[in-house]
Amino acid sequence: MNNTLTKLSEFKNNSTFQVLEYDDLRGGSDVKTAFMLSYMRDANIKLRQLRIVLQGGGVYTEPNALSFMRGPIEVSTNTGGLMGLSKKFVSSKISGEPVIKPLFKGVGEILLEPSFGHYAILQLEKEEIIIDDELFFAAEDTIDISVTTMKSISSALFGSEGFFQTKLSGTGIVVLEIPVPETEIFKYSLVDDVLKIDGSFSILRTAGIQFTVEKTTKTLIGSGFSGEGLLKVFRGTGEVWLMPTKVVYDKMLSQGMPFGVGGMDNLVQEPGFHKDHDKNRNGEKEK
Repeated sequence: MNNTLTKLSEFKNNSTFQVLEYDDLRGGSDVKTAFMLSYMRDANIKLRQLRIVLQGGGVYTEPNALSFMRGPIEVSTNTGGLMGLSKKFVSSKISGEPVIKPLFKGVGEILLEPSFGHYAILQLEKEEIIIDDELFFAAEDTIDISVTTMKSISSALFGSEGFFQTKLSGTGIVVLEIPVPETEIFKYSLVDDVLKIDGSFSILRTAGIQFTVEKTTKTLIGSGFSGEGLLKVFRGTGEVWLMPTKVVYDKMLSQGMPFGVGGMDNLVQEPGFHKDHDKNRNGEKEK
């Protein structure tokens, strides 16, 4: 078979990580699916898939992320014995994020489930990053995956990230599934500096960055009148990732599309819809 995929990016370490993109989807077998595929094609929405080539090393993935694999690859979990399993179980229950990840080890290739999402590949060198819980997708087994707590009550109560986040540390490759293209992410390098944002669009920070939530003015009442309220504050030396365009996408999803935008995918609904719609348009009552 000749698969029409484009390799968007590739990182090599003990294993090779590739982000593949399907050039086009032509599998529509009914009118509604075909029209939706056409609309996605016009909007340049592409399907992507992560391919991992193992050469004797191991990788962790999100649970249930496997699509298929080839070669002598063994699958286990990162429980670390009975005590390790207990700690990870407690951490998982507290944070809401499954800390126990499937571990794939051997020689061959793994392809994870395709998605319309976006991926960012990082190569850590004795580094530590803290990310939102839902971003983790895969990592080499040289990376330690754990849970970290918020350092201040204000950040836990008002930071929208909750009391716990995922911490990745060590040396190796990490893959994140991110809500927006990496080209729309602002990667700020801070050197004894302060970064303040109004909103929930920070997704990553390095270990040298302290995170708090603070009032925009000296008093809470003053913050309310200023129209800004509370700000997320990042202090120290390190890197912070922001995705300001996500706010726009969220508004688009919440507001929805006007009737007729997108064509037949708005019209093809339950049987009888067209008949009832025509009656309403002619001023007749629905039965």
